[in-house]
Amino acid sequence: MKPIYLNHREKLHKLISGEFSLIDNVSYFLEKIEKNKHLNTFNFVFEKEALIQAEIIQDKIKNGTNGKLAGMVIGIKDVLSLTDNPTTCSSNMLKNFNAIYTATAVQKLIDEDAIIIGKTNCDEFAMGSSNENSAFGTVLNPNDNTRVPGGSSGGSAAAVSAGLCDAALGTDTGGSIRQPASFCGVYGLKPTYGRVSRFGLTAFASSFDCIGPFANNINDLSIILEVMSGKDDKDSTSSDKSVPAFSSLSGKEKTIKIGIAKEYFGEGLDEEINASIKNVIKKLKDYKIEFEEVSMPHTEYTIAAYYILTTAEASSNLARYDGTRFGHRAKEYQSLVDMYENTRSEGFGKEVKRRIMLGTYVLSAGYYDAYYRKAQKVRSLIKDDFDKAFEKVDLILTPTTPTTAFPIGAKIDDPLTMYLNDIYTTSANLAGIPGINIPIGKDKKGLPIGMQLLANQFEEEKLLSTAQLIVERFS
Repeated sequence: MKPIYLNHREKLHKLISGEFSLIDNVSYFLEKIEKNKHLNTFNFVFEKEALIQAEIIQDKIKNGTNGKLAGMVIGIKDVLSLTDNPTTCSSNMLKNFNAIYTATAVQKLIDEDAIIIGKTNCDEFAMGSSNENSAFGTVLNPNDNTRVPGGSSGGSAAAVSAGLCDAALGTDTGGSIRQPASFCGVYGLKPTYGRVSRFGLTAFASSFDCIGPFANNINDLSIILEVMSGKDDKDSTSSDKSVPAFSSLSGKEKTIKIGIAKEYFGEGLDEEINASIKNVIKKLKDYKIEFEEVSMPHTEYTIAAYYILTTAEASSNLARYDGTRFGHRAKEYQSLVDMYENTRSEGFGKEVKRRIMLGTYVLSAGYYDAYYRKAQKVRSLIKDDFDKAFEKVDLILTPTTPTTAFPIGAKIDDPLTMYLNDIYTTSANLAGIPGINIPIGKDKKGLPIGMQLLANQFEEEKLLSTAQLIVERFS
C-alpha cells in the first residue's frame, strides 16, 4: 500500500514521526515498477542498492542526521553518469559502458540522502521528441498507452506520471523536460543555462543542454533545484551566482505582470489547449496578476536556428564515438576508416545519424556562413526579443506544446513534423532562460494539457513562486 503524502516535505515529516517505513516505501516503488514494465520507463532498476540505501537513510532519519532530500526516491535519465552503473544514453553505441564517475547534479542529490532507484529510458543521446528513438524501445504514455510520452526525457516524465518514483531528473536541450512533462501531466523545470552543473551529462549540444527535475508538485521541483544548483569547478560553464532558498518559496501575494506572447497563440495551436490557457488567464485576472501582450518577432525562426546549431554541436560532440577508446566497436573492418564507418553505422540509430549528417553539413566549407553563422545571429535576435519583453513584464506565458500527446508512430517517419512539435520550447534554450511546465487540465480524450511559464535568466525564484501562486489560485 502506498503511503499518502503530498510532497517531500510531508513525506519526510511522516518518516520522522514513524508513520511509515522508508524501506517499505522503496519496496512499494520497486513492486510498482515491476508491475508497470510494459510502460518501458526504466532502462535499469537498482533494486538491491535502493533497499540498502533506504535502510541507511532510515537510520539517519532516526538519528536526526539526515539530509534535505532524505527518502526522496528519484529516477535519473540514462544520459547522466552514476559510478559503476550503466550509462547507455539509450544507444547501442554505449550498451556495455559503465560510468567511472558520478554526475555532479546526481552526486548532490545523493549527498542529501536521495535514493536513486534507476536509470530512465530516453531518446537516443537525448535526440527526439517522442521517446521512440531508443535502443531499449518506445516508452508508453501512462495516460494512454497508445500515445507517446514526449521526449527526449520521456522515461522520466512517464515514471513520475505513473507514480513509479517521487521525482526524476531529465535533460532539456530544446524542450526535452517541458514537452514530456506536458504530455504526461506533471511539472517539469528547465533551469537557466549554467544554474546546474553539466559535469557527468553526456553532451548532445553543449551550449543548450540543461539538467532539471520532474515532480508532481512545485515544492519538490524547488528543493531538487536548490540542492543541484551552484558553481562546479568541473564545469566551466556553471554559474557562481548565489542559489536562493527555492524550497522556502510559496505563492506570495504581490502584483505580478505576465506577458502573453502573441506569436505563440497563432496557427497550429490545438483549440482545446488554447481554450484551456485562456481559461486559466481569465481566472487569474481576479487576483494580483496583470497580463500584457508582448511580441517575440523572431519566433518563426526558432526551429530553423535551433536545429542548425544543435546538430552542429552534436556532430562535434558525437565524433568521439568512433570505436577507438570506448563504447561499441565493429567486429568486421579492413582499415581504420572502415572501423570508424562500421562502428558508427552499427552503433548509432537513424535519428542520431540524421542529426550528425545535418550538423556536419552546416559546418562544412561553403555552408558555414550560410547556415551556422547566420543561425548564431538569429540566436542573438531571439535573446534580444526576450530581453525587451522582460523589460515590460515579469514572466512570459505560452503553451508548452502545440498539441497533446500524439499516437505512437504518427510522426516518426516525418522528421520536420516531429521537429515542429518543439516550436514553443526551443526559444528558451536559444536564449538560455528558465521555463516550467504547469499541468492545467485534460482535453476531451483525457490527455494532459500543459502551460509554460518563462522567466529571465537566473530568475527561477520568481518563476517558481509565481507557478506556485497560479497552482494555488487555479486549483
